Amino acid sequence: MRLAQHTEYGIRVLIYAAMLWPTGKLASIQEIAQAYGISENHLMKVVHRLGLLGLLHTQRGRNGGLRLAAEPSAFKLGEVVRTLEADMHLVECSSDTESACPLVGMCRFALALDEAKTAFLATLDRYTLEDAAGGSSGSGGHRESVVAWMPRIPAVGRRA
Repeated sequence: MRLAQHTEYGIRVLIYAAMLWPTGKLASIQEIAQAYGISENHLMKVVHRLGLLGLLHTQRGRNGGLRLAAEPSAFKLGEVVRTLEADMHLVECSSDTESACPLVGMCRFALALDEAKTAFLATLDRYTLEDAAGGSSGSGGHRESVVAWMPRIPAVGRRA
């Protein structure tokens, strides 16, 4: 299974915003695009959709930017994927549309894949955006390494 690029980029934007959450700072599309090596134009579409879905708050203007709509711990990764992913059907015969497969009705492969997809999403539901961003619970030194990577934001999440 492979997530759509739009979903992957959306999760990257949310992780970036989650790392900034403790500081209260707004992120810009330009800095996120630079950090991830993604086209600003493409990222603009992703951020716009995240805003429409209520996952981000966006602020226009000179001092504008984006931030998470809620605390990082409020976002379950499974729900984020379900929200962003346009088509969660792994094979055409598992969707509601007509299938060209001659085995429809005899084959149980689609049932097995559906069970696997359910398990995949259930696993993601055990993790939050805070976890993905290297949150404090059980992360070891991961948050520090992620924070050190973030350009121009070296002090995010560091405690004295």
